[in-house]
Amino acid sequence: MLRMTNAKPLSCSRLTFLCRSQLHRAFTIVSMLAASAALIGCVSTHTKPSSAGPVILFTGTGTSSNDVAAIEALLTDNHLGYSTVNSAQLNGMTAAQMSKYHLLIIPGGDFVAMGNSLTESTTKHVRDAVNGGLSYLGICAGGFLAGSFPAPYKGFNLSSGVKFGFFPSGTRKAVVRMTTAQGLAFDQYWEDGPQFTGWGDVVGKYPDGTPAIVEGYAGQGFVLLSGVHAEAPESWRKEMVFGTPVSADSAYAKTLIVAALNRAPLPHY
Repeated sequence: MLRMTNAKPLSCSRLTFLCRSQLHRAFTIVSMLAASAALIGCVSTHTKPSSAGPVILFTGTGTSSNDVAAIEALLTDNHLGYSTVNSAQLNGMTAAQMSKYHLLIIPGGDFVAMGNSLTESTTKHVRDAVNGGLSYLGICAGGFLAGSFPAPYKGFNLSSGVKFGFFPSGTRKAVVRMTTAQGLAFDQYWEDGPQFTGWGDVVGKYPDGTPAIVEGYAGQGFVLLSGVHAEAPESWRKEMVFGTPVSADSAYAKTLIVAALNRAPLPHY
C-alpha cells in the first residue's frame, strides 16, 4: 500500500545529490555550553539521563528541525534522558567521549549536508565508538549515513562497505505500509527514505518486500536503521490518509528507540 501526497514536513536528500538541501545554521557555542562541556563531553543535556543510559541526539547542520522535535518529544514523553549535539560539538568529541553514552540517534534531514558538516576524523570517531559498543539508531538520512559513500561524500560506514539506495516509491513523500516480522502492519510516513538491501536482519519490509527497517552489529555496537518515520507526529499527516493511528506509530517508534538503547534485537525475518 502506498499513498502519494504533496505535504511538506521535511526533506531528505536524493542520492543524485541534486535535491534541495535544508541547511541549518550551526549553533553558537555559548559560555553555558562551555561550562557543561567539561562535565558531559561537549553536549547539552536537556533531561536527566534515565537509568537505561544516556542518549545523544544529533541536531547539526542538515538535520530536519521537524524530525529533531519529533524525536525529542518522544524521548521526553517516555522519560528517556537525552543530550543534543550539533555538528561543531560532535566534531569536537573523541571516540572515548562518545563511548560514555549508550545510544547515538541520527535523525532525518539532508544526509549530504549532514555528512559534509562532519570532519573525516569525526566519521571515524563515530565508527570507532560504535565498533566499541555504542548503539546507533539511524532514521531516514541517519540510515543513509550508516552506509558507505564514495568520496567526497561522507558517511559512517557501519555497513562494512554496503551502499544503501532509495526505496523507489515514485514520489518524494508517501504513506507506506510497513510490515514487521511479527506480522504487524503500520502505515508509516516516508520521505525520500532508504531501503537497506544487503545489510543486517530485516525487521520490517516495504510493500515491495525490500528492507525498510534492519538491525545488526558493527563490531560490538548494535545498529538499528529505519527508512520510515515511525516518530512522525499528527502535524505531519495533513492531506495524507493513514490506516494506522498516530498513537500506534508513536508506540512503535518508542519500541525502536528502546531496542537500540538496550541493545535488544527485535524479531526479524
